[in-house]
Amino acid sequence: MELLDDGVLAAARKVIAVHINYPSRAAQRGRTPEQPSYFLKPSSSLALSGSAVERPAGCELLGFEGEIALIIGTPARRVSPSNAWSHVRWVTAANDLGVYDLRYADKGSNLRSKGGDGFTPVGPGLLPADAVDPAALRIRTWHNRALVQDDTTADLLFPFARLIADLSQLLTLEPGDMILTGTPAGASVAGPGDLLEVEVTGADLSTGRLVTTVSEGTTPLAAFGAGPKVDDVQREEAYGSREAAGLPPAGATGVLTPALKATLESVSTATLSSLLRKRGLNNVSIDGLTSTHPGRRVVGLARTLRYVPNREDLFAAHGAGYNAQKRAIDTVGEGEILVMEARGEKGTGTIGDILALRAQVRGAAAIITDGGVRDFAAVAAMDMPTFYANPHPAVLGRRHIPWDTDVTIACGGTTVQPGDVIVADADGILVIPPALAEELAGDAVVQEREEAFIAEMVADGHGVNGLYPMDAAWRKRYDEWQERQAHG
Repeated sequence: MELLDDGVLAAARKVIAVHINYPSRAAQRGRTPEQPSYFLKPSSSLALSGSAVERPAGCELLGFEGEIALIIGTPARRVSPSNAWSHVRWVTAANDLGVYDLRYADKGSNLRSKGGDGFTPVGPGLLPADAVDPAALRIRTWHNRALVQDDTTADLLFPFARLIADLSQLLTLEPGDMILTGTPAGASVAGPGDLLEVEVTGADLSTGRLVTTVSEGTTPLAAFGAGPKVDDVQREEAYGSREAAGLPPAGATGVLTPALKATLESVSTATLSSLLRKRGLNNVSIDGLTSTHPGRRVVGLARTLRYVPNREDLFAAHGAGYNAQKRAIDTVGEGEILVMEARGEKGTGTIGDILALRAQVRGAAAIITDGGVRDFAAVAAMDMPTFYANPHPAVLGRRHIPWDTDVTIACGGTTVQPGDVIVADADGILVIPPALAEELAGDAVVQEREEAFIAEMVADGHGVNGLYPMDAAWRKRYDEWQERQAHG
């Protein structure tokens, strides 16, 4: 086995990187491309094993991505997939580093975010391409000695030969050019002092571990260029998930404390509805739905999923693969309620037994859809309640495209936003603005205590005039009743 050296780096006129190529990464990203897409990294970003990479001063999110790199041996122009592999001379390990803090400024080019000096370490060993099976390679990455990526090339979205053939249709791949072939799930963020290692193995051969250490930059980026800027979207992308980034589940606002949830579970939607009406909120009920567990009271924070009317040319891109529906189901959190906008369309199913089961396993409190439910008997038998318009045997694609998640939607005649508090019981389903939830719950407890007194008086034979609502005389008797209740 040869070792990669400065001469190999000097021969690389182009460094081409593939966006998404591993099914595990596609699932993590929530999108599966139909065709490969690429970006360029400057050859000045290349570095040898043992080098240090600098996280630019002021930046937070230095992402690492273990990858298999192909090094071209003979020119390739308009080659076919059947002979494309013959143009590869070596296979080695690579780390596709980048700062997510600068992605916003790149507009897809990745030049600033992934093109920095040392942002493409490769090596240390070179595996002869003719000695390995490109479909039987293994890629592993370690972060501070912990294995975080481990995958094979057995089921790539785009096999290596296809990448080479595809690129060669429009540009000549020259000897020394490198192709970074995508990263599997598990890529994340490294900080100053961290150790990163990547190894590629195949046919009892190994590249050895590509070693990179992370240091902290000390020179701030100049004010005349784009500066670092991050938000929770970029943190989620960099770490691979909201959970890994230390973020709350999408839609969670922290408003629904255990105490508040217990209080809302103790009062009826009828009481809450009257209190919302007193505050001028009349259009806050999701109407026309039936529950698989009519007697069950449910309280939770809303997660949202929007369907748009099916248009066949759009369904191929948005309806297939790991679409918005599956992403919503796969990310709904403990105690959350997935609310679906189906436009009141009853002519197809919007949820079936497998996805409903997945939501239940993840701890969802309920599913609410103003459309149909497939596999109704199985869904109805689940412990998790589902609120629905009607059963229907047809699949989603008959009338819907799953379009996006965690956006403002319409369901059952009202507007629902991620993080709204949903309360449902035998009377119906209410949507409570989070800012009102605490105050509303307290007032509901007071009102229901008053109504318990009124009901007791009516049961004793009193008329409702002056009692419901209470006048001053009855209010005095109510205060006395409360005092007796408090002292047993």
